[in-house]
Formats: sequence, C-alpha cells, structure tokens
Amino acid sequence: MKIVVALKQVPGRDSLLRVDASLRWISEADLTLETNEPDAYALEEALQLKEQHGGEVVVLSVGPARVAQAIRGALAKGADRAIHIEEDLNEWDTLGIAQLMARALEPEKPDLILTGLQSDDLGYGQTGVVLAELLSLPHATIIMQVELQNGALRAKREQEGGWFQYLELPLPALLTIQSGISKLRYATLMGIKRAQTKEVRKLTAAGLGVKPARSVEIRRVYLPRHERETEMLEGSPRQVAAKLVERLKFTARVL
Repeated sequence: MKIVVALKQVPGRDSLLRVDASLRWISEADLTLETNEPDAYALEEALQLKEQHGGEVVVLSVGPARVAQAIRGALAKGADRAIHIEEDLNEWDTLGIAQLMARALEPEKPDLILTGLQSDDLGYGQTGVVLAELLSLPHATIIMQVELQNGALRAKREQEGGWFQYLELPLPALLTIQSGISKLRYATLMGIKRAQTKEVRKLTAAGLGVKPARSVEIRRVYLPRHERETEMLEGSPRQVAAKLVERLKFTARVL
C-alpha cells in the first residue's frame, strides 16, 4: 500500500512576526520554521497505517530549498522517501499548489493521500480537497480516525457540537486529517541517521509543465491594531449589571 502525505513548512507559533518591505507577506529573516501541525498528524497516521498494513509512506512537499529540513524530519520519523517540488510558495495560490501536487503524483498512483486539515499560516483548508478534485478521488475532511477494511477505508469525521460521522470510502481516496488524531512520535537517533540516505526526488514547476497562475492574490498584510476603550456604565446596580452582561455576550462574546 502506498500512502502519500502532503507536508508544509510554516512559521513557528512563537515566532516574532514582522511585515516585509513589500507589505504583502511577513519577513522570514527572523522566523523559526516548523512542520505544519495538522500535517504532522497526517504523517503519524500514515506511519501507523504502514505499521499495521505494510507498504510505503511518501512525503510530498512544495516550497523553497529550506523545506528540506521538514522533509528530513519526516524521513527520520519513518517515511520511506520524499518528493520536493522546489518553488516559492508566494508565487502560487491554492489551486496552483494543488496542480503541482497532482502532476507530481500522476506516476505515483497512491492508494491513499493524507493532508493536514489546514495550514497554520494561511488556514485556507482548501489544498487537500482541491487536490482530490484534480485527481478525481473520493475525499473526506476533518478526519479523527482511519481504518482500512478489505480494500476500502472507514473514517471518523468530526462535526459541530461534539458529533461525529462515520464514512466508508473506496480506495484510492484522500483524507484531510484533524490535529490530535493520535500521539505524535519523535524521531530516533537511528531514524535521523537513516534519513540521510533516503531518496528525496526534486522537481520544479517547469519540469512538471505547470505555469504559475494566481486566481487569489494577497495585496497587503498588516498586524492587527490593539485599541483600548473605556465605557462607563450608568444606572442602578441592577441596570449596570444587565448592561455589563449584554456587552460580555454581544461585544466581548465571552459568555
């Protein structure tokens, strides 16, 4: 069984964010970078499925040369090989990235593709489902559990209000994985050593025959403003209490 895991490198949550000179993205000069958290859970699920059913796990990533660090981390945890499409993500939108992935996966013919539910930096939550559409694969999102049964899969899908939905999908298929689906493993010293010898196939958009085309463009990025406002509530204690509750419900939205 061949499982492909889409992996993205994103700014660390504790990074100090500064807008770059173009005002269209954040400066990467002082960033710490890490594997996107939902993608890390997708990788863990793939590794567990491999341990249960055999096969191989292939990591697929789009991004500049620095993404090699995240790829090596995935290989150290147990992925068998990787495909790195070396492109600047700022030149591509969700559709373009999915097109790159789809073209790279054409010769692979995976049985299962796992992606994170969304990225921690942009949070669109679209790449996985767009990729499934381009590959004409059945798909499901917000997955909390995966079981393989007789050439098909059974998935547990999270819904609102604490409800869950159970789905059965034929293979091949694509699932977007929710964070917290399982406990993440650490790379062992032996795994880190083995990762140095594992195959990382490098591709480019030109080699894949895909040209950059943006249907969505980020025109400006800015930090949110923090403003303080003081409002004096007047009236009797009962009236002040009622006004306070109203503002906590509808303005602050903490009740």
